[in-house]
Amino acid sequence: MHTYELVAPCHFGLESVLKREIYQLGYEISQVEDGRVTFVGDDEAICRANMFLRTAERVLLKVGKFQAKTYDELFENIRALPWEVYLPKDAKFWVTKASSVKSKLFSPSDIQRIVKKAVVEKMKEYYDFEWFQETGASYPIRVFLLKDEVLVTIDTTGQSLHKRGYRTMGGKAPLSETLAASLLMLTPWRSDRILVDPFCGSGTFLIEAAMMAANIAPGINREFTAQEWENLITRKQWYEVLEEAQDFIDTTVETDIQGYDIDPEVLKAARENAKRAGVLHMIHFQQRDVSQLRHPKKYGFLVTNPPYGERLASGEDLTALYQQIGKIYHNLDDWSMYLITSYEQAEQDIGRKADKNRKIYNGMLKTYFYQFLGPKPPKRSKKQTE
Repeated sequence: MHTYELVAPCHFGLESVLKREIYQLGYEISQVEDGRVTFVGDDEAICRANMFLRTAERVLLKVGKFQAKTYDELFENIRALPWEVYLPKDAKFWVTKASSVKSKLFSPSDIQRIVKKAVVEKMKEYYDFEWFQETGASYPIRVFLLKDEVLVTIDTTGQSLHKRGYRTMGGKAPLSETLAASLLMLTPWRSDRILVDPFCGSGTFLIEAAMMAANIAPGINREFTAQEWENLITRKQWYEVLEEAQDFIDTTVETDIQGYDIDPEVLKAARENAKRAGVLHMIHFQQRDVSQLRHPKKYGFLVTNPPYGERLASGEDLTALYQQIGKIYHNLDDWSMYLITSYEQAEQDIGRKADKNRKIYNGMLKTYFYQFLGPKPPKRSKKQTE
């Protein structure tokens, strides 16, 4: 097996969660940067990272890294990379994305054109071909420039890893599956604890939680670009990783996961999403306004993405809504509450300062993950756990 450096992009501010996931998979981390984690793995690691990582956006195979301040430097350094190791002579390859931040080379289209030309020249030189038909498997190239440092990768994933395959409909301003999973992992919630989302929308928080509880791998119902890379990864390796994922599943685990929304159509979509994910039996959905939220048990978790500016008409609506959230949380005995919002006055209207507050970028939108911590439940005796 070959050893590679693999780059996993994630939501800015959530690198520590992805880092923990990669360690749990058993791989060595070589670098942590803003919005991405680089780790070392073999052929199988490409399969397992795509199958099991809940918080990564994709898995990129690192081809090289170098400095370039001119297009000539970019061309020569790209051509010098060992493309023949990764690309067979019938490979379909193109630069699917080029991004540049604080670099002298800043035009994405020019970067894409130069990189493609340089790779072609290297391939012509190695394979002694003048023309490449590109009829084989796809090898999408992604290039990132930051302060004149160029990172060159090939995308093993294809469609972003947040595309689990269960969500065909979303509510208004839905959270991505990867962001929802990341936020859940920032909480101490476990499958034996109550979880309620009173603004559940399309059900992303609840479905991700149920999949975690049942050990359902996030990539189990989708395909990946690298599945066609038979020059690097055998079909047998993909089958073995799929079998590993299937062996982990336990949908008989008992959970208390509940979701409420006032929109019956959105709830219908949430149920369909949960059904496709294989966890509908683990979640209780109900049409209910947030003001009606009650629960007799202690030590539960309120985890939610409440409406903010984009989803309500006026500031007055927001003030009243967040005051209502504060009121219902006050009445939940010994519960913890975690909410993500871009609403700047959330703490003021809730009537309590958060114990922790984490700034997270949801796309280009700056949001805050407010964490109101309740007490830990008492440890159960051996008799209770037997």
